Amino acid sequence: MASLKRWLDRRRNPWKGIAIDSYLQFRKDKAQARLHDFFDIGPGAVVLDFGGFEGEWTDAVLAAQPQARVHVFEPHPGYAAALREKYADRPGVTVHECALGREAGTLALSDAGNASSAVADHARSFTAPVVAVRDFLAETGIGQVQLAKINIEGGEYELLPALIEAGLIGRIARLMVQFHLFKPELRPLREDIVAQLSLTHDPAWSYPFVWEEWRLKR
Repeated sequence: MASLKRWLDRRRNPWKGIAIDSYLQFRKDKAQARLHDFFDIGPGAVVLDFGGFEGEWTDAVLAAQPQARVHVFEPHPGYAAALREKYADRPGVTVHECALGREAGTLALSDAGNASSAVADHARSFTAPVVAVRDFLAETGIGQVQLAKINIEGGEYELLPALIEAGLIGRIARLMVQFHLFKPELRPLREDIVAQLSLTHDPAWSYPFVWEEWRLKR
């Protein structure tokens, strides 16, 4: 049934073909394990989790390196509250109930219950605070970042340019990002961002519009 749905989706929306092919290859390669490749996370390493949701990825980081310093970004108030409670006894974890962007302000996000997005349309919505990347850096004093994960339902098209413009991208050793293809015009946006990322990082592996990793040039 799932394969039939993908076939119909491709017939109706040919522009989704690249994402469907990437997903099938991702599954074939069992590449989900790459998202838990924490070989270089040492004690005190700084990790950024954009799109904390229920904390599954942060849990995996902490299981591999309990002394990692993890900043979890989750603008959804319900999930953010649950994350604060979950990590109340973990001083190395800081939960930020906000999004990062070019400028401080607010952002209207659609709410699907298990995901929130600035790009996808859902019946419910909420307003989230946005902290400017430069202000975040000044307030936290973060230097080098060993690993960052971005899965924010379309918000990557705003966040990544903000990280690049503020200079934070050049401090991130490894970047795992999921680009979302909700509409065809997002494909050239990804291409533009990838071109900018290529100035500071090299691709380690890539399944476009599923998951990919970039590593800081040596």
